[in-house]
Amino acid sequence: MTEVVSEEIEVQHELDTCGLFCPEPVMMLHNKIRDMSPGEVVRVLATDPSTKRDIPKFCNFLDHPLLEQQEQGSQFIYWIRKRIQ
Repeated sequence: MTEVVSEEIEVQHELDTCGLFCPEPVMMLHNKIRDMSPGEVVRVLATDPSTKRDIPKFCNFLDHPLLEQQEQGSQFIYWIRKRIQ
C-alpha cells in the first residue's frame, strides 16, 4: 500500500501537460525544472500513460527526487523536487 503524502508536500510550481503526448510532457518538464530553484517542487498533471514510465526515468536519470505519483481516473499526477546541487 502506498502512503499518500501529497497533502504534506509544499508545491511551488505546477505544470499541466494534459492532452499532450510523448515526448512533449517530459520536454516541458525539463524546461520547467531548468527554470526552478534547487529544492523547489513541481506538480505535473498528465494524461499520457507513457508518463508513468517516462517521468520516473527522467527523475532517476537527472537525480531529481520523485516524491510521489498518483493516478486519478485518466489523469497522472507527479510531485518532483529539483535536486539540490
